[in-house]
Amino acid sequence: MASSDDLQCWLVRVRGRVQGVGYREACVRHARSLGITGWVRNRMDDSVEATLQGPRAQLQAMCDWMREDMPAALVDDQQVTVVEPPFPRFDDFERWPTL
Repeated sequence: MASSDDLQCWLVRVRGRVQGVGYREACVRHARSLGITGWVRNRMDDSVEATLQGPRAQLQAMCDWMREDMPAALVDDQQVTVVEPPFPRFDDFERWPTL
């Protein structure tokens, strides 16, 4: 896990064909492989939302993957918002219920 000096928190929303294709489970596996903490969930508007925490390089790699490298998904739009400290800390990367 990143030290508190280089820990960043990004809120990411993706839109397109991202529900019903295993996107969230793939996000959990990929985030864990990168050492990212946070969560991912479906939204009622058919988008997927995630909070990502870790060093900037890992977060950028995760965002690139979320946008381009999930074969079953078709991402039309990705919005990334940097969350300024203080923010809650996560110990793992989880799938949360739909909101």
